[in-house]
Amino acid sequence: MTPIARALSKATGELSRTSDTPRLDAELLMAAALHIGRDRLILDPPNVDVPSDFRGYVSRRSEGEPVAYITGQRAFWTIDLEVGPGALIPRPDSETLIAAAVEHFAGTCGPEHVLDLGTGPGTLLLAALDEWPRAVGVGIDSSPIALTYAQRNAERLGLSGRAALQLGDWARGIERRFDLVLCNPPYVAMDAETGPGVADYEPAEALFAGRDGLDEYRLLAPQIVTLIAPGGLAAIEIGFDQAESAAALFNAEGLSPRLAYDLADRPRALLIKG
Repeated sequence: MTPIARALSKATGELSRTSDTPRLDAELLMAAALHIGRDRLILDPPNVDVPSDFRGYVSRRSEGEPVAYITGQRAFWTIDLEVGPGALIPRPDSETLIAAAVEHFAGTCGPEHVLDLGTGPGTLLLAALDEWPRAVGVGIDSSPIALTYAQRNAERLGLSGRAALQLGDWARGIERRFDLVLCNPPYVAMDAETGPGVADYEPAEALFAGRDGLDEYRLLAPQIVTLIAPGGLAAIEIGFDQAESAAALFNAEGLSPRLAYDLADRPRALLIKG
């Protein structure tokens, strides 16, 4: 067994006490320490000594720090994003919104103008701009730290000329309509359980939304109707148990959202057509 294989096996056992995905975590941390992709680590592992950084990475993960903060990056849809403390880590569940948009615009040239409310590190906006090369977009967030990551991501991905990033409070001050409106608001109830390390490390303002997790939907529901262009789509992420409660707030505004489901077949987004 090579030194890399032995270190991975040992780290997997150590991380199994604090992580639901110990082998995956160990591989991602090793790939980061080696400065290679995880695919190369698995398919063509180098027969070299274990990098000195690896043990420190494993120790940090054992204490609950998210892998994405340790490695400084997270894959999402077709792009890789720089992330770190102060920015919400992109989740695979949020890809449901992009997938729904791809379906909505199938057979067309796609959206020309995209709005991402609560863009964080640019997650949904930059994924959409990468998907539709003719599109331009606006990303709004209330966090200067998150917008710093978003700007760096836009520049690294070659999308800064098509992405306008600005500090704001949801859609306040926005007076135009967009073909595609994307939003992943905070939706966790204050007393709800979160995954290991989530509440300890990720920004609370990007996670929690009042006692029932619906506070931000109450603000968003009256705004959404004025943002969607004719023929356009708004895709708004929800918690898997909020299909009825969140939809009711948009129904009260005269909208008729339908549900989009994630890969686990759980309700994950409200879709509203313009």
